Amino acid sequence: MRMKKGLFFGLIAAAVVLASCNNTLQKPDEITVNPSPLEKVGSKVNAEITGTFPQKKFAKKGVLTVTPVLKFGEQELLGEPVTYVGEKAKENGKTVNYANGGKYSQSVSFDYQPAMRKCELFLRFEAKVGKKEIEIPDMKVADGLVATSELADAKDCKTATTPDKFQRVIQELTEADIKFLIQSSDLRSSEKTTDEMKALQEAIKATKDDDRKEINKLEVAGYASPDGAQNLNENLAKNRQKVAANFLNGDLKKNKVKANIESNITAEDWEGFQKAMENSNMQDKDLVLRVLSMYSDPEEREAQIKNLSSVYGTIADEILPALRRSRLILTTDLIGKSDEEIKQLAKEDPSQLNVEELLYAATLTNDNQEKLDIYKKAADQFNDYRAWNGMGQVYFEEGNIAEARRAFAKALEIEPNNADVNYNAGLAAMADGDLAKAEEYFGKAGGTKGNLKGAMGTLYTQKGDYAKAKDAYGDEPSNNAAVQQILNEDYAGAQKTLDAVKEPNATTAYLKAVVAARTNDKAAVLENLKSALAQDAKLKSRAAEDIEFAKFAEDAEFQALVK
Repeated sequence: MRMKKGLFFGLIAAAVVLASCNNTLQKPDEITVNPSPLEKVGSKVNAEITGTFPQKKFAKKGVLTVTPVLKFGEQELLGEPVTYVGEKAKENGKTVNYANGGKYSQSVSFDYQPAMRKCELFLRFEAKVGKKEIEIPDMKVADGLVATSELADAKDCKTATTPDKFQRVIQELTEADIKFLIQSSDLRSSEKTTDEMKALQEAIKATKDDDRKEINKLEVAGYASPDGAQNLNENLAKNRQKVAANFLNGDLKKNKVKANIESNITAEDWEGFQKAMENSNMQDKDLVLRVLSMYSDPEEREAQIKNLSSVYGTIADEILPALRRSRLILTTDLIGKSDEEIKQLAKEDPSQLNVEELLYAATLTNDNQEKLDIYKKAADQFNDYRAWNGMGQVYFEEGNIAEARRAFAKALEIEPNNADVNYNAGLAAMADGDLAKAEEYFGKAGGTKGNLKGAMGTLYTQKGDYAKAKDAYGDEPSNNAAVQQILNEDYAGAQKTLDAVKEPNATTAYLKAVVAARTNDKAAVLENLKSALAQDAKLKSRAAEDIEFAKFAEDAEFQALVK
C-alpha cells in the first residue's frame, strides 16, 4: 500500500524538526551571581555562578565549555573553565540531560588588584555539536566590585614609640656615716677624714663650682644601737645628730655653700640591726631573725637576744658598733642641657650628647627629615634599637613601607623581644600586604603600648575574617573598626563609630558617605564626600568608580563632585 503524499511530507518535516532540536546547544539562562556586585574579601574576589540549562536545548552530542572572564581597563583575567556535555558526547564533562535540562554552577576566584574596582564579569563559551562549532557571544553576568574592605588600612593604626629616658634634672645621692663609740656622741678626728666624708665634702663643694649642680636636700640622721635603756638611746641619737649637723654646717660655711639641714633621729635602730643580721655570715643568725619576727616590744626583743649567749658576744662586737652613728645624706640636682642647647648640638656636634639626649632631640622637631637625621646619628653613634624604631616610625608615617620594614628589622636585631618594635614591624608588614608575617610579629607584641587589638582587627578585616575582626576591635572607635561594621551591614554601629573617631580624616568622611549610600541618604552622601575630597583630592577618582555610589552615578550633584 502506498503512503499518501501529504502524510509522507509531514513525516519528513517532523523528522527535520526533531533533528534540528537535537542539534540545539543553548547557553545557560536564569544566571545568578553571588555576590553581585562582586566583592573583595581578603586578597581574593570570589563568587558562585548558577543557572539552568533549559529542557531540550542541550544537544545530546553537544559540548559547552564555560570560562569566567573578568574585564577591567584593558585587561582580561580568565577563571577556571567548566565543561558540560550532552548524553551522547564522547568528551569528558558534566552531563546535561537533553529532555530535562540541568543545573549550571561554577566557582570563580581572582587575586584582587585595585584596578578591578571598575570591572565586569562575563561568561565566555566554546560550543560544538558533533564536529560543528557554534558561536555564542560573551554574556555579562555581573557589573562592578565592592572594594570597601581595602579602606581598612594598616596606616590607620598608630605606631608605638620606644621613648627616651631623658631627664632634665637627675638626682645624685652621696652618703657618709660618722661612727661613735658605745654610749658616746663625741666626734673623733678619724671620722672627719674617711673616704665617705671626703666624697661628701667634694660633692657639696661641686654645687658651688658647677652651674649645673645644686643642693636639693641635705639630711643628718642620728642613730643609737638597740641595746641599753630607751632614754639613754634617745639622748645619744639626738646628740649624735647635733654633733654631725654642727660639723656639716662648718663645712658648708667654709665652702660658702648655703643649704638647710633636715634632721631626724632613730633612738633604737632595729631596722638597721635586722638588715645587718641578714647581710652577715654569723652562725645562728636565723635564730636571731626569728626572735625579731616573734617579738615587737623593744625591751622584750633585747632581753631575748641577750639570752642567746652563744651569739650575743658576736653581735656586740660585729653588729652593734656599726649602728652607733650619724648618717649624712646629700641629694644633688644635676641640671641637664636646655632644649635649645640639645637642638643645636644635635645639628652641629651630636658627639656632645649622650644617647638619651640625642633621642630626646628628635622629639623637639615636627620636621620628619630632621627627625630622620637625628635618629640616623643616634643609630650611628650608639646603635640603639630605639633610634632604628624611631626611623621606622617616620618612614611608616611617610608611607615608605620598604624602609620602615628595614628599620624595624634592624631594631629587632638588637632587641628581638621588644613588644613595641614587634608591633610596629607587624603594622609595616601588614601595610606591605605580608599578612602572615604581620600576624607573626603581632604574636610577639603582647604588652605593647600600641593598639594591638585595633591592629589585629585590621589584620582580620584584610584577611576577610569579619567575625574575628569584630571581636578583636572591641569598643575603641577607628576608621578600620567602622569598615568591619559596614561589611557586617551594621550601619548604625558604623555611624556611631565614625562619629566617635578622635582624629577624623578624609577616610572617616568617605566611610560616612558609604554608610549614607547604603542607607539611601543622598544629602549625607554629598555632604561627606565633599568633606572627604576637600581633605584628600586623590579620593575623587575612587569615588567616581566606587560601586558603593552606583545609585547616585547619574546624579548631577554627585557628578559635579567627582568630575
